[in-house]
Amino acid sequence: MSNSTIRRILVLGGLAIVGIIFIQSYLFYKTWNQKQQELNQTINIALRKVATQIANYNGAKLPKQNLIQRRASNFYSVNINTAIDANVLEEYLTQTFNEYSINSDFEYGVYDCATDDMVYGSYCSMGDEDRKSASTTLPKFDDLIYYFVVSFPNQEGYVMSTMKQTIWFSLIALLSVLFFIYAIYVILRQKQLTDLQKDFINNMTHEFKTPISSIKIASEFLARNEHIKDDNKMKQYTQIIRDQNERLNNQVEKVLNIARVEVDNFKLNKEEIKLNEFIQKIIQQEKIQFEKLDGALVFKPLPNETTIHADSLHFANVISNMLDNARKYTTTNPQATVSLEINNKMINLSISDNGIGISKEEQKKLFNKFYRVPTGNVHNVKGFGLGLFYVQNICTSHGWSITVQSEQEKGSRFTLQIPN
Repeated sequence: MSNSTIRRILVLGGLAIVGIIFIQSYLFYKTWNQKQQELNQTINIALRKVATQIANYNGAKLPKQNLIQRRASNFYSVNINTAIDANVLEEYLTQTFNEYSINSDFEYGVYDCATDDMVYGSYCSMGDEDRKSASTTLPKFDDLIYYFVVSFPNQEGYVMSTMKQTIWFSLIALLSVLFFIYAIYVILRQKQLTDLQKDFINNMTHEFKTPISSIKIASEFLARNEHIKDDNKMKQYTQIIRDQNERLNNQVEKVLNIARVEVDNFKLNKEEIKLNEFIQKIIQQEKIQFEKLDGALVFKPLPNETTIHADSLHFANVISNMLDNARKYTTTNPQATVSLEINNKMINLSISDNGIGISKEEQKKLFNKFYRVPTGNVHNVKGFGLGLFYVQNICTSHGWSITVQSEQEKGSRFTLQIPN
């Protein structure tokens, strides 16, 4: 994953987290206020009914103004202008609160104007808890004569209990945010480890280049030595050294090419390429490898020469990689055909072979990094699984597409579609 992609994920992820937190906080705040208003309205209705019942019980009339006053968020005073029997009041309060599903514990007090004191007070539990004594801090109000006060000490907890669904959604959102933050941490950690791995591979492969070059020079010097030429066994050993050194160099080049493609600032050096001529040169180089295995490599050019804009180095590597696979993944006598066709303003560059073929399931993973198709009874295929990964990356960088058609035991056909 490139650094630019990581940055985009971090920015978008950060915006998403801030957005989720803001929206969830806003929804929680709105729901809290709504529940508070609903409870306040219900309490007002219930207290008005209680006041009416007491007035009817005493045969009195209720005041037309300031009957119920909310003195604090959880504290109400009820002005009834008539004597209050505390036992009757408690019974009315309990019954009415149950009727209106107000299941929050409450405490009440009755003011006696003769003694200027709260003459009775009690804590009423709407659950199974034991009764408690009333609060000693129930206030008095000089603007009222006959009144009682009701307080809900656990009102916040009660409102919270009515918001279970909202709380669950908030917890799920919070867990999602925490999971996303953890995922970002894992991605960054994985990116760090991947960068370390890339640096190690790049340094290692570059370090290999020096001894490979030295071995090549030494083997060429040995091959020119007259004593070596006259000794068939030494000549054979020298050739083995040269061949294996060349093979090692090719593998190192593949790893280096992948490293070049994966860097963020990778750029193609495009130039005009005469397609027929360019591919013909590659065919001449690769043909020798096919003939060594009693095979054949055939080129079917375009009727007329045409030019494309491409990076010649990487384009040549793409063709060589696919021809290399066509040769390696064949049991005997490898046969490959490179053909060029123009179809709907697209140049189709196809490479077909008579190899072992690829199953439909394997074709889905064919271009994955380090993936290698199982070769069955073919045990001489060596490599890192980087060839087709490299091919696809180069095609994508050029704006080309690559497709594969294959059946097991019937060979494969890779097609590059190049805009004309």
